[in-house]
Amino acid sequence: MFPADLKYTKDHEWLKPAGDGTALVGITQYAQEALGDVVFVDLPEAGTSFAEGEEFGTVESVKTVSELNMPAAGEILEVNASLGDHPEAVNEDPYGKGWMVKVKLASDLAGLLDATAYAALVSAESH
Repeated sequence: MFPADLKYTKDHEWLKPAGDGTALVGITQYAQEALGDVVFVDLPEAGTSFAEGEEFGTVESVKTVSELNMPAAGEILEVNASLGDHPEAVNEDPYGKGWMVKVKLASDLAGLLDATAYAALVSAESH
């Protein structure tokens, strides 16, 4: 259910390391299901830096607005501009077309969960 090549936060963001010091960031399948239909994604400009855990944007759904927190410290290299016109990609393909930002990592990933640990967290939250 949760891709094994990703790292996860307790706040339901994922991070996909590229192996070159960069990573893609988005929200998990669990998070998008909890939000419902995503209608707007507010993301920062490229060149902005964030600390681990710092809010870097918001996702607005028909139900609520939810903060996006940076899984690891880094600088935004690229923003998924297609989400401006197609925010529903977050619902349709949260680990693919629904990615949000590409970051140049400035910290290690030691504090993030692997897929097994994240699945256990989600299982505990949904009971």
